[in-house]
Amino acid sequence: MSDSDTTGTTANAGPRGSSAPAAVLAPLDDRLADLVALYEDLHRHPELGFQETRTAAEAARRLTGCGYDVTTGIAGTGVAGVLRNGPGPVVLLRADMDALPVTENSGLDYASTVPGRMHACGHDVHVTCLLGAADLLAAGRDHWSGTLIALFQPAEEVGSGARAMIDAGLYSKSLVPTPDVVLAQHVAPLGAGLIAYCPGPCMAAADSLEITFHGTGGHGSRPETTIDPILMAASFVQRVQSVVAREVAPKDQAVVTVGSFHAGDTANVIPDRAVVRLSVRTFDETVRTAVLAAIDRIARAEATASGADRAPDTEVLDSFPVTVNDSTTLREVNEQFTELFGEQRLCAYEPATGSEDAGLLATAAGAPLYYWWLGGWDPEEFRTALAAGRLAQDIPSNHSPHFVPVVRPTLTMGVEALTAAALNRLAPGAADAGEAAVSRG
Repeated sequence: MSDSDTTGTTANAGPRGSSAPAAVLAPLDDRLADLVALYEDLHRHPELGFQETRTAAEAARRLTGCGYDVTTGIAGTGVAGVLRNGPGPVVLLRADMDALPVTENSGLDYASTVPGRMHACGHDVHVTCLLGAADLLAAGRDHWSGTLIALFQPAEEVGSGARAMIDAGLYSKSLVPTPDVVLAQHVAPLGAGLIAYCPGPCMAAADSLEITFHGTGGHGSRPETTIDPILMAASFVQRVQSVVAREVAPKDQAVVTVGSFHAGDTANVIPDRAVVRLSVRTFDETVRTAVLAAIDRIARAEATASGADRAPDTEVLDSFPVTVNDSTTLREVNEQFTELFGEQRLCAYEPATGSEDAGLLATAAGAPLYYWWLGGWDPEEFRTALAAGRLAQDIPSNHSPHFVPVVRPTLTMGVEALTAAALNRLAPGAADAGEAAVSRG
């Protein structure tokens, strides 16, 4: 999808060019020590998807203290705070809360205390930054008008948290007002202090599949009495690599990765089944449909070629949609970012093959989305690695046991970005109405 294919509205644009961001952000320095302590506490206590009870309780406690109307237990652990502040747009700020089943290897004094669990994707940063922004926006409500939603979502890592909140009645049961715009950010292995953006499709659709091949087991010394599912599945693994190489046009993008292969328990027994798990990433629905169909076709063909009595079984483990940024919203919020941070802090990036479910919150509301990347790595280390052409080797990526963003300026920049983006979409408050009218004139 090109930029011209995305739509947006400027009717609800907030106080661009006004002094509102500076005024609302003024107390941040005084709140930073508390936010650092919160972040380190969240990092020490990671919780997996739909198990984020401790994190959710802290989010609800802080939102309540800031004057938000708080709803808890949405889809189990989801939390939403709503702050109504006069007429104007409804702006939803979203943070995901879940950690990963990763053993931390950072050596930090605030490393995870939970064996086999780690905030290896930076969702503790997201929660901290949104709570900081929610606090500042509540304290600075004289500078904006409208309704603000602070949404803390479970289970992003498995791709089902946003959908679960929607299915639980997030909008249909009016747990929160239907938003006019959805804004979100994700910490990334970029230099801290940078914001990266991508108009249009910015993150891939992802489908994780489990394919079970069925054979006939038997003794390893008599393979002629068996139908070997290991050979069947191994042939599939090799052949499925041809889907991207030979069935996807060079102008399109797709990734097919086999990440798990399990069969048998001992050396001298041919098992009766083999299980393969794979991930598919695409940016276009037509390409996605074609790739999934090709995978199914190849799996069935390999079973037939092996003489299997039963076709393979395919289970969809999780599914993420394409994340699409609204170009108008992106451009106008970026104008606010440029004014606040300077043009040198913003950089464009190519669509990423990682995946996200934040877009579902926007799609379900019929609202535009802007989702940007927040730099989180030590700026000097990042610059050195970039200059040496060694980013992939020297800078740990999300999901790595070494991925721990630097606290400053990551938290500061994250709070500032969410706050400024929200103010850009909200209407001017009484303190800025005259100034905003002059700037728009």
